[in-house]
Amino acid sequence: MRSLPYDIAFRARARRTQAWGLGLLTVAGLLWIWCAVGIFLPYTVADGRDDDECEARFGSEYLHNDRSDCVAERDWPEMVALLGGSIPFAVVGGVLYTSGSVSHRMAEHLAEVTRLDGARP
Repeated sequence: MRSLPYDIAFRARARRTQAWGLGLLTVAGLLWIWCAVGIFLPYTVADGRDDDECEARFGSEYLHNDRSDCVAERDWPEMVALLGGSIPFAVVGGVLYTSGSVSHRMAEHLAEVTRLDGARP
């Protein structure tokens, strides 16, 4: 039974890796939500004297019209940069989550195979 502490530590590491992956995937998801809000929802620009109502970037026919306050507040390059910034979080999070899940599943499989081999007549 000397392998039991090692097995417990291995499973704890696998769960910790899985949790880090889930955390990074959550960060990527929040960035995607932030980008979707910036693209699909109308917004207001306060310039000190009055508030300008601006259309959503996605539904606007004239993205670069004479209302420069609206264009400067939410422009496409910033939204695309936000999506681009979420890619590393999504990729690393997916890899870590998958690695942790596979490690934990393999530990369970090995424990089951060992148990079944010990139950042989």
